[in-house]
Amino acid sequence: MSTAVSVSRSPAVVAAERLRCELARLGVAADVHEGDGLALLLVGVHLVVWCERGPVGWRYRWWTGGVSARSGRWLYTGCRAAAVKTAALRVTARYAELRGDPSPCPLSW
Repeated sequence: MSTAVSVSRSPAVVAAERLRCELARLGVAADVHEGDGLALLLVGVHLVVWCERGPVGWRYRWWTGGVSARSGRWLYTGCRAAAVKTAALRVTARYAELRGDPSPCPLSW
């Protein structure tokens, strides 16, 4: 008799793993960490992507590098988790920006 235990992965981890795989395909390494209903992808210094439930479903969110002139708070951007390829391209662009690479991907913002 098999004693294998089926471990259910949270939707946050599933979405984070999808983004991690897409980032790897684009040449960007990331580590997934889970906790309290969300997952984090650690991509690099000042680049952590949250996978969390938003007002209209699962989403990815990360710091743009900007700060609000009015409040002084960091400005974030995001992408629906269903649009994993778009999110990966945008995260890759931010990663390249942080590393000083002038041509990260074929997108312009």
